[in-house]
Amino acid sequence: MTTRLHAFEAIDNFRDYGDYATAAGRRVQPGRLLRSAHHARATEADLERLRLLDVGAVVDLRRPGERRDQPSRRPEEFSGLVIEGGVDDGAEAPHIAFLKTADLTPESGRRFMAKTYRTLPFDASHLDVFSRYFQALADQDRAVVIHCAAGKDRTGFLAALTHHLLGVSRDDMIEDYLLTNTAVDLAARAPGIARKLHEMTGRLASDDAVVAFLGVEAAYLEAAFAEVEAQHGSVDAYLRDALGVDTARRDRIVERLSA
Repeated sequence: MTTRLHAFEAIDNFRDYGDYATAAGRRVQPGRLLRSAHHARATEADLERLRLLDVGAVVDLRRPGERRDQPSRRPEEFSGLVIEGGVDDGAEAPHIAFLKTADLTPESGRRFMAKTYRTLPFDASHLDVFSRYFQALADQDRAVVIHCAAGKDRTGFLAALTHHLLGVSRDDMIEDYLLTNTAVDLAARAPGIARKLHEMTGRLASDDAVVAFLGVEAAYLEAAFAEVEAQHGSVDAYLRDALGVDTARRDRIVERLSA
């Protein structure tokens, strides 16, 4: 499983979410579906590694304010498609507002994350970017990188949707989603993150609370899929009706990404 992880100097949580078996007896091609945290701190070595991955599209799921605060770095003469969106309402990202206003405990962190996942699939800006991402998968044969800020929630849900479309089993989907907890090593980073939160908010958070908030749990992703099924009847109907992934587009994506 660790062969999925790509070691970058200053891009966190970079990994391949392809190379899984599908229900059709085929396998998702490796090296085509990539996911990560943001690229604002990418070093020159990181940019060279990105260039060698032959990235044809970068999907930035962050809000406009997040992109302004931490603008992405890309390889010189990058020729790929950049997909981004979001309503620029000037508001802070919800997770930042939560950290500034709520007492961070393991319980409050889990409640916030579950609530976030129940609404994430229906955010208008997400629907637009998700739809353009699936169109890019149908149109081109180069690698695609999806990322948000930490590469775990918005990115994790979109990767899971892709796995569902391609016929990857639910067990493999969840295993891939949970790999964030290995890639980031939150237990080791929690004390430093807690100190930064204290500097930002003036309030103390335990290491357990930091891990609960910044890690991922299967229940979060299950909450998102349950809400999708409640509102649309099925994940397939959501893909079709909310994201425009009709049968023809779905077939093109499966054909392009299956080995």
